[in-house]
Amino acid sequence: MKLSLQLEEAAMLLLSVYLYTFLGYPVWLFLALFLAPDIGMLGYLVNSRVGAFTYNIFHHKGIAILLYLAGFYLNQPVMQLTGIIMFGHSSFDRLLGYGLKYPDSFKHTHLGQIGK
Repeated sequence: MKLSLQLEEAAMLLLSVYLYTFLGYPVWLFLALFLAPDIGMLGYLVNSRVGAFTYNIFHHKGIAILLYLAGFYLNQPVMQLTGIIMFGHSSFDRLLGYGLKYPDSFKHTHLGQIGK
């Protein structure tokens, strides 16, 4: 099952790269912004509850899809870019085993414990 989920996440990461090509931005911008959603980890400087909330906002695929679609329908390429980056980054994180966080600990994710 783990391999199947990893292949699914890899496919979603490739989908984000594919969608990015339609925006007309240079490739280096995708690479430069790819880790930007990790800014959500700054909430952990406050405490684990705030950290989990901010991390999950920046790594939620539903929010990423809504941003992309809103940008598409409103003809706002920056919104599309934001959604694509969030979606691709979240897929990459989940491919590596980093899921959405529970408020008790950074290592407690919807995919299980990190490091086991």
